[in-house]
Amino acid sequence: MKFSISREALLRPLTLVAGVVERRQTLPVLSNVLIKVEQDEVSLTGTDLEVELVGRTVASEVEEVGAITVPARKLMDICKSLPDQSEIQLALEDGRAVLRSGRSRFTLSTLPVAEFPNIEDGQKSVELALPRGTLKHLIDSTSFAMAQQDVRYYLNGLLLEFAPNLVRSVATDGHRLAVCSRSAEIQVESSQKLIVPRKGVLELVRLLDDSEEPVSLTLGSSHLRAHTGDFTFTSKLVDGKFPDYERVVPRGGDKVFIAERSELRQVLSRTAILSNEKYRGVRLHLEEGNLKVMANNPEQEEAEENIAIEYSGAAMEIGFNVGYLIDVLNAVGEDRVQMTLGDPNSSALMEEPGGGDALYVVMPMRL
Repeated sequence: MKFSISREALLRPLTLVAGVVERRQTLPVLSNVLIKVEQDEVSLTGTDLEVELVGRTVASEVEEVGAITVPARKLMDICKSLPDQSEIQLALEDGRAVLRSGRSRFTLSTLPVAEFPNIEDGQKSVELALPRGTLKHLIDSTSFAMAQQDVRYYLNGLLLEFAPNLVRSVATDGHRLAVCSRSAEIQVESSQKLIVPRKGVLELVRLLDDSEEPVSLTLGSSHLRAHTGDFTFTSKLVDGKFPDYERVVPRGGDKVFIAERSELRQVLSRTAILSNEKYRGVRLHLEEGNLKVMANNPEQEEAEENIAIEYSGAAMEIGFNVGYLIDVLNAVGEDRVQMTLGDPNSSALMEEPGGGDALYVVMPMRL
């Protein structure tokens, strides 16, 4: 194998593919990237057995086709450190990969291509296409609420639901819930629900932009595959039953107030400085036209702020984890946010005033 390619043509796909590769691996070959050269196309593949990403780019010259696997991080770091617009030549010589550029020469170890795993295609698949911006919006609006390392493994991911002319994303860690729905021109016979693991979600969103360009999705029984431009992304799905999120959404809260989103976020961020570092609790005292935000900690330090809101109703006090509230305020796209409360022991419902395509539920804390 021997080919030449410009630094820029190699670096973008390599950076995205290397993001999938884990630093600490059980199998040595998993820390490598698979490079295949066919005609003038170069494909780069990285995988951790759960998520696989293939990026394609064009070589400026191919002398010999073939395939090798080389350490992903080292190759990426070398490419990044070379000057802009460099021409890179990569060749397989005596079982090693030799990279030349200008006066530089690097020799990298390789591992057999046959050892490199590929994620098998599952049976029974549904094909559909969505605008990239729609899928990106759904993930951005909800992914922050995924659990990190919950024993309920199905919470460590994002539920994607595809129904006729509707696509929805749902995430929860048991303390908060994020749901976002968008209408889309998709035709599926029955509603499809898949749980994409956390890492798959974070890698997939890196391939998306806000454009109307389509991303084509293949929904299998155990895999999700996405094609965007020069990239093919595959993720295993989490095998489990996602909780019934409809039941969690509070209904019939009678205390509804509207606040300026950025102002409320600043107030919460400042107050949080003096909250208990372990529990991050703040108290919201709701009264007509005003919201008082209070926090204290075991060192007897206190913070108190007031913010003007649109509210006329009974007074009430309720506690929350301030981090959960700030996460929601960061995800809401509008300048103002609406919060609906029932009583101090009921979850709060947060959304755009009048309701938007996303809604957020946050459980209260006893303080």
